[in-house]
Amino acid sequence: MSLPGTHAEQPTPTQSWEPIVGAIGPKVRDLRQRLGLSLQQLSARADVSAAAIHKVERGDMVPTITTLLKLAAALGQPISHFVADSTPAIPVAVHVRAGERPPAPASWATGAEGVAATGLAVPNDRLHGDAVHAVIEPGGSSGPARSLGRGEAMLLLLDGTLAVDVAGEHYELAAGDTLHYPTDRTHSWHNPGRQPARAVWWLLRG
Repeated sequence: MSLPGTHAEQPTPTQSWEPIVGAIGPKVRDLRQRLGLSLQQLSARADVSAAAIHKVERGDMVPTITTLLKLAAALGQPISHFVADSTPAIPVAVHVRAGERPPAPASWATGAEGVAATGLAVPNDRLHGDAVHAVIEPGGSSGPARSLGRGEAMLLLLDGTLAVDVAGEHYELAAGDTLHYPTDRTHSWHNPGRQPARAVWWLLRG
């Protein structure tokens, strides 16, 4: 109870924008990790220092609008994703618009050359599958054979030809062919044809 002539001290109300600003860092970190990007890789994509990204993710720094625009573009999300109400209803499905496709997962083909690829999905806590659309120029390849760890890949060749090696086995794919293989075995692919090849990979991590 306050004395006559005095006012009881009132707690400072939380500003309505504080939860939104506080959620920016976790959203950046969550997307970066889902895409399999290190701080250094995201730094290179966004042209923002790794130290600054680390501070943003920890909540030690509020990004400028320029920095947030760069991070949003590098993570394949509209800026509204980072500044929307932090407690929206979670939709059942994830709609990725054609102009907002995320980058291909960083671990998908780290040594790829002559390949233009985009992601087709944004995995989350409920949906674990991933997908990649790629255009492989003549002579383009995944780079040296490597394993992606436990999981499966389903490859559908839409156009052109693609040579795929899985654990020492060789496959020649033509348009319309599919190849289903375990990603914990070493594998690689290249385009031996004279025309670009177009393919889609569906990936399920183990």
